This record gives sequence, C-alpha cells and structure tokens, in this order.
Amino acid sequence: MFKKILVANRGEIACRVFRTAKRMGIKTVAVYSDADARSPHVLMADEAVRLGPAPAADSYLKAELILLAAKETGADAIHPGYGFLSERESFARACADAGIAFIGPPPEAIAAMGDKIESKKLAKQAGVNVVPGYLGEIADTDEAVRIASDIGFPVMMKASAGGGGKGMRLAWNEGDVREGFEATKREGLASFGDDRVFIEKFIESPRHIEIQLLGDRHGNIVYLNERECSIQRRHQKVVEEAPSPFVSPAMRRAMGEQAVALARAVGYYSAGTVELIVSGADPTGESFYFLEMNTRLQVEHPVTEEITGLDLVEQMIRVAAGEPLSFTQDDVRIDGWAIENRVYAEDPYRGFLPSIGRLVRYAPPHSVGRGTAGEAGGGGGTPQADRFRPSPSTTDLRSAVPLPASGEDLSIVRIDDGVAEGGEVSMFYDPMIAKLVTWAPTREAAIDAQIAALDAFEIDGPGTNLDFLSALMQHPRFREGRLTTGFIAEEYPDGFHGAPASPDLLRNLAGIAAFAATAQADRARRIDGQLGRRLRPPADWMVRIGGIDHAVSVSPDAIAIDGTPLDLSAEYTPGDRVVEAEVGGAPLIVRLAPTRTGFRLTTRGAAHVARVLPAHIAPYAQHLVEKVPPDLSRFLIAPMPGLLVRLDVAPGDRVELGQPLAVVEAMKMENILRAGKAGTVKAVEARTGDSLAVDQVILELE
Repeated sequence: MFKKILVANRGEIACRVFRTAKRMGIKTVAVYSDADARSPHVLMADEAVRLGPAPAADSYLKAELILLAAKETGADAIHPGYGFLSERESFARACADAGIAFIGPPPEAIAAMGDKIESKKLAKQAGVNVVPGYLGEIADTDEAVRIASDIGFPVMMKASAGGGGKGMRLAWNEGDVREGFEATKREGLASFGDDRVFIEKFIESPRHIEIQLLGDRHGNIVYLNERECSIQRRHQKVVEEAPSPFVSPAMRRAMGEQAVALARAVGYYSAGTVELIVSGADPTGESFYFLEMNTRLQVEHPVTEEITGLDLVEQMIRVAAGEPLSFTQDDVRIDGWAIENRVYAEDPYRGFLPSIGRLVRYAPPHSVGRGTAGEAGGGGGTPQADRFRPSPSTTDLRSAVPLPASGEDLSIVRIDDGVAEGGEVSMFYDPMIAKLVTWAPTREAAIDAQIAALDAFEIDGPGTNLDFLSALMQHPRFREGRLTTGFIAEEYPDGFHGAPASPDLLRNLAGIAAFAATAQADRARRIDGQLGRRLRPPADWMVRIGGIDHAVSVSPDAIAIDGTPLDLSAEYTPGDRVVEAEVGGAPLIVRLAPTRTGFRLTTRGAAHVARVLPAHIAPYAQHLVEKVPPDLSRFLIAPMPGLLVRLDVAPGDRVELGQPLAVVEAMKMENILRAGKAGTVKAVEARTGDSLAVDQVILELE
C-alpha cells in the first residue's frame, strides 16, 4: 500500500480524498495556488506545496510543478480528483515516467475516451448504442450549418474535449448555429486546449442516466448501478440521485452490460462513468444512447457510495496499488435512496449569475430532523461520522449500509465541502460551495431530508442557489420523478422568483416574526435605558408579509393571528439565525435575519420580508413615502464579475431589443449580454480584455 498520496486538486474533492487516505493510514500532500493558501484542504493535509498564482493555468494545470511537488515530498502516488489534469493522458504518462502511481485509469483508456469523436466510434464498435450525428472535424461555421441541417434540428454542438457542461450549445435553427459555433470553439480552447467541435442529434425529452463502473488490473469490471442526473442548467448537473426513478431492473442490466463492454474494450480499470442519454418518451427504456465516458471520479459519486456502502476513493487507491476487487457483480445491491444537491455560488433571482465574495457566515446542516443517524463527509474541518464501515483490508459491501428496522424514521445528512467561514469564493474556479447529500430508505424520505437540510443551511456573503434547490425538491413534477434535462427551462421559463408559499405558511411565518420581535423587545427592556425598568414588551403586533397585514398577539402560552390560535411552537433567543419550530407537529426550520423594520425569513425555497410593528404604531406606516428605484434600463451593466472577452458595438451603432452586445467570461463560462431595449449606443465605458466588477457599466444607450 502507498505510504503518501498527493492530491493534484483543490476544494472539496481534495478534502474527500484526504479523509479516506487518513482512515487508511496513508500520509497526504496538498498543492495550492495563492488564492487557496488558507483553504481547508491545505490545512487538512500532512504537507502542502505552493504551485503558483491563482489562475489554474499558472498553478493546478502545471503538471511539471505537481510532479516536482510529489518528488520533493516523497509521495509515491497522485490522485487527480476531477477536472484540471484528471483526464489528461499526458499527465498519467508523466506520472508513470516519474515512477509515481497514478490513482486512475491507464493512459490509453484516458486517450480513447477523452476525445469525444473517437470515443463514439469506439463505443459503436463495442456494441454500444450511439446518438446519430457527425463525428468528423468541422472546418468553419458555414460547414457547421450544412451539417446541422443534414442531421435535422434540433442539434447539440459539443467541444470534442469538453466536459462538466462546458463547451456545449443547443441549436434549434441555423441562426443558433451561427451564433453558437464559434463560442463553443472558444470555450473548448479556453477550458480544454482543444477547439474541435462535433455535432449530434438532440434527443428531445431526454433523461441523463449514468452508470458507475469500477475495474481492477486483473480484468474484473463491475457496474455499481445508475445515477439519474437529469436536473441540469446550461448542461451542468444540479441534482443527482441514485437509483433512478425511471430505470427498471432490465434496463439497469442492459445499460450496465454495455458500459462494462465499452470499459473492457479499452482495457479500463479504476473508477469511471459511462454517461447515457435516454428518451423519456420511450416507456420501454430501450432507447438509450452513449454520450461519453468520464475516466475519473465524478462529482456525484457520493450518491453511489450511499446506496452501495462502498468508499469509491478507497477502491481507486486499492486498485492503483494492484489489489483485485474483493466483490463481484452479484454482490452489488441497492440500499435505500440517495440525493445530492450542488450548492453553488450563484444568484437564482438574477438569472443564476455567478457570485463571488467572502463567506461571512458558513454553517452547513448536520443532524437535521428527527431520527437522523449521523453524517458522513465534511471537508471544512467539522468532525463528522464516517458512513463507511470497512474491514481492516477492504470494504465489506454486504454490511456497509444496514437498512433501518421496519417503520424506523431514519435519514442521513452528508456534507462534502472544501470551504470554511471567512474563506473566499474566487472567480478563478468552479462556483460550487458544497455538495449536500441525503440518504433515506425511500426516495420521498430522502427528498424531505433535503428540504429540511436546505432550510438549515446558513450561507451569508455570495449569493447561493439554496432557495432554488429547495424549490426543486418541493416541485410536484420532481417528486413524481417525471424528469428530463429540460426540466428547469420548462418549469422556470421566466426565471426563478422563489418557491410559491401557501397562505398557511405565510401565516405561520407572521407568527414566528411576531414571536421573535417579542423576544427582542423583552431583551431590550432588560438593558438599562432601553425601554424603562417597568415597561413590559409589546404583545400585540401588526405583521405585513406577502402584501397582507396580520394582527398577531403573543403571550407566554400561545400565539394568535387574526384572532385564531396558531398550532405553533418555537424556540428563539435574540441573535439566533435559525428558528426551529413545529407547526401541527411537523418541523419547520426558518433562517431569520433582522431588517430595519422586521425580519427576512427564509424557508421552503423562498425569502419573505416581514414588516413587524407594534399594533399602536402600525397605522402610521401608511404615511411613509416609498422610494422609487432609478431607471437603469439604458445602461448595459455587468451582472457578475468577469472578463469582457468581446464587445459587438461601438458608439453611434443602432441596436434592437435582444441583440447581443457583449460577452463576459465568468467561472469558466461565456455569458452573452443582450440589449434590454432598442436604442443607439451613446458611450462605451469598457474595453475588450477589461476585468469587470459586478454592476459596472459597460455601455450606455440613448
């Protein structure tokens, strides 16, 4: 077994590998850029080596620096994590040449599957279903238009070396191809150093299913069931679950056997994933097609671990050390249901624009709800229970995750992260903050555990998608399992504005707001000179929430709203950020933040501002003058910090509504900024190549 492992990555995946290595008694080495000098993964490792400046091209993508760090620290193995160098054949070969074990597949397999054009040809030869399309190189936009027309719209344009949702554009017509082909080439070149693009038929009503593979160097290959990854935005996964609510046992076996056949054809070992697109319109499940093979550990691997009891990182390490798999396909089973939500630094209320900044408050949920058994994971230094139960030499697949006794209310919350309170979400790397994973005996229970955990997740600083994730978990269509990769676009065509709140929920929130206001007033009266020694705190409040006024009375024994008692109990001490309440015996977790005239209450996928005034003062509020925000529609404003890579207009140009005006690159993605109104360009305030701050004016129209 290895003595010391270097992880050639950062953030949560570095922390994830370190946890397993430490449990196995293996020393660890971290590498870091200047932006990550104080990151949790650096503090977690036994040793740490600086690579260079913040941009990945100057640090994490410098293979020669990583190999030098391994030699200087005496590391005898390197785990690449995912992203960065994890799927570079040249890096795997360089490790071998340096006499350092690469904890991943052989270079030949990486090369065969890394080129999406060649991988589809190999898949077809191995008997795997492939999507109809054009797999040759495409010279220019005009040729791309001709090919797309021949295939038949809609089509998908993809960077040949792409992955992680980057370098992909959906085209419904010729105009989309002309607008998106060059952008796809640029994204491919910027992210992967390869600007080749291929075009394939877009399968309508598609579901994204992937098969987790695990193989050793002795010819043993197994599939560890499937994951459903259909909830995506801009082709990037947001929610993953295992197993899939759509896949039948016969379908699972057919997919798994084809995936194993492909892996065997390229001599694969270690962990890997075969991604498939499935026609949701075909109830038989026979219409599934090969998309790509990821020759690395996937971001969503925790859901597979939770239903199989396997530590995939441990298995990768043991395979790299030459050990055979200790189980067969017949040993693989499915216990319960697991769901993963990716918590991103992005603002769903502003079109999911990337958000950066300091994590002023970061408090992930731990034991949430009743019957919680414990947590697994946690990269930010929080002590958490390990879900895996390995024997001294290997993982016992059959006893790793015992099912609860019949009728027992059990759920498990797992946080995989690599951030800490006070840390910075940087513009240089992926905006994912954490992965929130829940496990329960049933899908419905796992979803409910997600909702409770999301309500309790505290993040202040950058904008996050916590509300949006909660809304997804509550959506009737999601709960029914009627998923496609177009789910978000179909259900939120006008953007996200918060999950709808029932009148009962708003009434309960009004009661909680009045209860919190009473507690604050009671505290104030106990401080000399605040309310006077003999004054009692107000007990009658007027609470405005959702545009409706509620008269709320608070007494030591009860809360009444509009004259009707609320079946509500809660605990709150002034200064608390989370209120844990019970409504009719059901738990309700509310994140609470004070405002000038009340509170901002966040729960169940939306934030609600409550104005809370003593009842005798509230009538005077109608005399307050509302401030009207200024009209900024004539300005093109940077919606996020980023790099201005293209400016399409100049002063004096006439523009129409919806016309592309500029392209801003942020978080490794290109964002097209369009005109919000027709007009003439009066002035241009920024130049191509400028680094833009959020809300910086790019140009002005008249």
